[in-house]
Amino acid sequence: MTDAPDIATSAEAMEAAALPRCAELHADGTDHAPAMPEAVARGAKARSPAEWAYQRVILYLKAFEEDLDDDHEAAMGFTGGATGILRIQGIGFHAPDLLTFSGLDEHGHRCQLIQHVSQTGVLLRAVPKPRDRPKPKRIGFRLARALETDETPPTPRDTEPATG
Repeated sequence: MTDAPDIATSAEAMEAAALPRCAELHADGTDHAPAMPEAVARGAKARSPAEWAYQRVILYLKAFEEDLDDDHEAAMGFTGGATGILRIQGIGFHAPDLLTFSGLDEHGHRCQLIQHVSQTGVLLRAVPKPRDRPKPKRIGFRLARALETDETPPTPRDTEPATG
């Protein structure tokens, strides 16, 4: 007996076809969108909104870093508030709907932003690397490698509910 194929509604088929696609056009003709690794495209529908947003922010961060010179690093600014910029040291998610951004603010203070995916607005900014650092940090490349190999990011804490 042969397994019957999965039957999808037209809306489900359209959603599945759209999930792993993106485009980015620029006035100067340098049109490119972040490459979608097969491991990310595969199973995109099964991810929580937080994990899906986390993975796509990483791809955009890596693409942004590819165009930076050796004197600059990526920092993030966040829309909708006076949070300033954050020199990126980490990005994470907590399914189903939270993203986290950690790093140093413009004064060198450690900070973390925890944001609902529906309120995420990220501005990537090139900032001069610290003078005492010989090479700029490229966190987007490190994070994207994990996506390309379909690795689950390491979790420093157990996320199972505590038992009494």
